[in-house]
Amino acid sequence: MLTRFQNHIENKFTFLKESPFYIAVSGGVDSMVLAHLFQQLGYSFSVLHCNFQLRGEESDGDEQFVIQYFQTKGISVKVQHFATEEYATKHKQTIQIAARELRYRWFEEEMQTQNIPYLLTAHHADDDLETFIINLSRGCGLDGLVAIPEANKSILRPMLPFSRQDILEYAKENNILWREDSSNASDKYLRNKIRHHIVPLLKELHPTFLDNFIKTQEYLKQTQDVIHETTASTISELLSVEENGGVSIPVEYLRRLPNYQFYLYQWLNDFGFTAWQDIYNLLDAQTGKKVLSPTHILLKNRERLILSKFKEAKEGVYSISEKQNTLKVPLKLTVEQVEVIDYFNNNTIFVDAEKLHFPLIVRKREEADVFFPSGMKGKKKLSKYFKDEKYSLFDKENQWLLVSVKNEIIWVIGKRADERFMAHSDTTRILKIALED
Repeated sequence: MLTRFQNHIENKFTFLKESPFYIAVSGGVDSMVLAHLFQQLGYSFSVLHCNFQLRGEESDGDEQFVIQYFQTKGISVKVQHFATEEYATKHKQTIQIAARELRYRWFEEEMQTQNIPYLLTAHHADDDLETFIINLSRGCGLDGLVAIPEANKSILRPMLPFSRQDILEYAKENNILWREDSSNASDKYLRNKIRHHIVPLLKELHPTFLDNFIKTQEYLKQTQDVIHETTASTISELLSVEENGGVSIPVEYLRRLPNYQFYLYQWLNDFGFTAWQDIYNLLDAQTGKKVLSPTHILLKNRERLILSKFKEAKEGVYSISEKQNTLKVPLKLTVEQVEVIDYFNNNTIFVDAEKLHFPLIVRKREEADVFFPSGMKGKKKLSKYFKDEKYSLFDKENQWLLVSVKNEIIWVIGKRADERFMAHSDTTRILKIALED
């Protein structure tokens, strides 16, 4: 395996010889073998280890094993502890998703802080097959079938061509120590059910099933590359640069493309958009309609779709992600989950988190704005509300609004909340949003 691995690295990851990098090591056989292979090839690297504090003494034992093993090899180890269960409960996530978010966020922070350009993980061919089956069962496109990318920006996965059996045999031949994660034996999780029951059956039906899957993945990746190249070329020919630094595309030309929705997806997928049907509907929408992602605005302006970053938008638009608890510009807002509604005033609202659509947006007024003022029945145009409240022109121009990603007003900030989003005594998840001085 060492020779195959060396050839693979020299063919696909030659830049690692001259670059510092981290290896994510859990203490399991996969990551221990990955680290051993790079040691044998004479590469210099550091280790990151996550303690998710989910298995008590077993998790702490993994941590101590990793630290002691690599310290004896003269390799630096950094460890991070996570309150994973608390995070999962707070964000209403599964343990697996919470752990993934926590570790990759930490990885990114460490890489930025230490100026380390790459992090390597020990995902292998069996992991890739399991992910393929999971995505297939949920319904997916080509990107989902190309399950685990070999390189995703700064995250590299050099073990993908190798099977779990390859790794186990290498570990035994080289007397490599590792720790077994007891949770891997449980069928509690979907991935484990696939690993323990479906994959063995597939391999039994066809002895070379995994090798054939690896070949199929290579064909799919080649197809994916061609499609991305072709669509990118088509889209780039249609794009124009706007005065505000954004880019636009003519609706008329989009309509001429076969399956224009596919081209829109390929163009916009990297900008964080998720409301794809709303994006497709923009082609027939009125001027001024927009769809928002955490970082970008897609605006329908006459016969063009215009993509801009928030900071480039002329009207001044600022976003608050679901994980964010503070906005500092253009005004200071704090967002926190609370257990009770303790008081109301103009500078504080309590909203039902289940009714919100993130990211939340802070922006100025728009012509068609309407909302449902708290304490009143029915909706009211924002312009009528301003008139009734005797807003001056200056007041109107300086009034900030908190709106959802669906462009629904949640709060005329510091003035009046929208009745639709207010928390009540039976609300199960209450968010307190406050305007700070």
